[in-house]
Amino acid sequence: MSVAPTPPRSSCPGSSRASTPDSSTAKDVDGRDKPGHDRRRGWAWLKRGAIVSAVAVVVAVGGLFAYAVSLGPLPLDEARQTSVTVVDRHGKLLRAFAMADGRWRLPVDAATEVDPRYLKLLFAYEDKRFWSHHGVDPLAVGRAALQLVSHGRIVSGGSTITMQLARLMEPRRQRSLSAKLRQMVRAVELEQTLSKQQILDLYLALAPYGGNLEGIRAASIAYFGKEPKRLSLAEAALLVALPQSPEHRRLDRHPDVAREARDRVLARMVEDRVVSAEDAAQARAVPVLRQRKPMPILAPHSADQAVATDKESALIRLTLDAGMQRALETLARDRAAALGPEISIGIVAVDNASGEVLAHVGSADYFDDRRAGQVDMTRAVRSPGSTLKPFIYGLAFEDGFVHPESLIDDRPVRFGAYAPENFDMTFQGTVPIRKALQLSLNVPAISLLDRVGAARLTSRLKQAGTELVLPKDEVPGLAMGLGGVGVKLIDLVQLYSGLPRLGSVLPLREIASSGNDKRESLRLMDQVAAWQVGSVLLGTPPPENAARSQIAFKTGTSYGYRDAWSVGFDGRMTIGVWVGRPDGAPVPGMIGRVAAAPVLFDAFARSGHLRAPLPKAPRGTLVASNAKLPLPLRRFRPAGDLMQAGDDKALRIQFPLNGSRIDAVSEASIGALPVKVAGGVLPMTVMVNGLSVGELDGRRQRLIAPPGPGFVRLTVMDAAGAADTVVVRIQ
Repeated sequence: MSVAPTPPRSSCPGSSRASTPDSSTAKDVDGRDKPGHDRRRGWAWLKRGAIVSAVAVVVAVGGLFAYAVSLGPLPLDEARQTSVTVVDRHGKLLRAFAMADGRWRLPVDAATEVDPRYLKLLFAYEDKRFWSHHGVDPLAVGRAALQLVSHGRIVSGGSTITMQLARLMEPRRQRSLSAKLRQMVRAVELEQTLSKQQILDLYLALAPYGGNLEGIRAASIAYFGKEPKRLSLAEAALLVALPQSPEHRRLDRHPDVAREARDRVLARMVEDRVVSAEDAAQARAVPVLRQRKPMPILAPHSADQAVATDKESALIRLTLDAGMQRALETLARDRAAALGPEISIGIVAVDNASGEVLAHVGSADYFDDRRAGQVDMTRAVRSPGSTLKPFIYGLAFEDGFVHPESLIDDRPVRFGAYAPENFDMTFQGTVPIRKALQLSLNVPAISLLDRVGAARLTSRLKQAGTELVLPKDEVPGLAMGLGGVGVKLIDLVQLYSGLPRLGSVLPLREIASSGNDKRESLRLMDQVAAWQVGSVLLGTPPPENAARSQIAFKTGTSYGYRDAWSVGFDGRMTIGVWVGRPDGAPVPGMIGRVAAAPVLFDAFARSGHLRAPLPKAPRGTLVASNAKLPLPLRRFRPAGDLMQAGDDKALRIQFPLNGSRIDAVSEASIGALPVKVAGGVLPMTVMVNGLSVGELDGRRQRLIAPPGPGFVRLTVMDAAGAADTVVVRIQ
């Protein structure tokens, strides 16, 4: 009997003993996992890993964000604080003031104020990927970590320039992982807040260089005596090396250590092929200086005044020119030393067109106590001597009763109790007005002032921006023509700058304006009168050993030899010089022509500017010899000589009345403005604003074309030299 074979187990789904392979037991015929099942399990693990990683990243980012929040805001305001700096019109440093704690920290613009070669070395040595990373350089951090593990010590740091800036903003003495983490977080914040250029500028302003020096500008000035705009390779490498260990590498204490650090930077640059071996060898041969240089102090009086005026700005720009300022300070110091131990000198140079001060020397030596160096003598009130005479002559020209070629008497004369005398106690007799001013004769000047009026001269100078200081309870008098008032050198220069501007004075400016210039021109005198004064002063004989040039100038000496002055101008500049003792003590024999005029001519020569001619004569200027002048202009007669025997014969303008207002429209209907005169001796000349418009007829009247709207000065002079003047307003 045969036995039937056992049937195989059912694989039907409904069988309770069915064997369904799963992911944990499915095998192939060789007992290995099936490939499809293996892939599914791998994807599952990847998903789990991704989730875990994402959670970890989120937790880390959240933790870093929370950590960053816990650190508080970046201390940017404190980091941006710098020394108050005063610069010239071109941005060159004139003077810097140390911060309250004594540190020197100067602002810097890396794009324009730092040598590109230094920046190239800095990036190559400190942060090769500065322009591409976001505060932290992963490659640099990884390299530093690998070197730490392989060498067992720190070989190179992983800090970026941004991280170093973060450390400078929040200094930490200890070096730890937590401090490094803080720098990284702060670096990322800085990159999110500032541009790369701003980060670089801030780093270059804060980087330590030993002692109280912070920033590349302070270091370059203190160690090399120059701005970092142009550095040698040796200087650039040294400035790259110093911030690594600023106190240990201080040039004034450890120059050998500083030199070794510089040479290591150069060697590294050769390895990285940033510089050639030949250039590096030449740089290593350069010795390291062992002393710091003083911070520059140019125009100290101007800087002091500017800081006192502008107490908010950290950077103050003046209109001065650093080159001219340095040259004139040297000139003042050398000349004062030659004149005596207690003599000081003040110099002011002004651009005529803009009214901007180009140089301001307040004393011969700011640090010389014997010369009261810290007293700004350009702003001290002193007696001007004869320096106001040109303005007396200018008003006389404007009034039309004299011309530069008119004759005037220089002889003993008395004005009440006042009898002026010339400086040399002699008299020249009858001389042309031109020569009287060039020789600074006193009697002609006082005679003209008597006609012009001391009060009117004072008013006109005040109108031009100069306040004359009179003795207590005194009123303007004839003595002011010879220095009997007080004036400041800077105001006197402002007045003289109005002469090459043809009678228009622009108030001086020393602090550069960032907005619109709102200064308005002030009236000094008529154009023709200003040109005539300049033409006369241009012919003044120069001081001894000085070449005749295109400089119009005037000198002055105060009573008792206390003040010596000289003010001059050409078509471009006006320069004023004061010489004397700050305490007002007399200096026997010190006169303007000998003490001040040579300084003036040297100042023009050292200014660095080419001489410019004076303006041409304005239209309508009468240029003629004495013989061809109208008869009343040929000779000046003092006011007392103009009186006639009787009042009925005295010259008097009957119409228009002085101070009257005339409607130009109504006068236009008759085509002219009538001028009528009583008394006087024919022929009579009529002048409008100093210009001759013809002679009166036999009836002592004339019709003249009415000038434009505004104030008009009408003057009538007769054959005897008598004159009368009225001022009317055309409207």
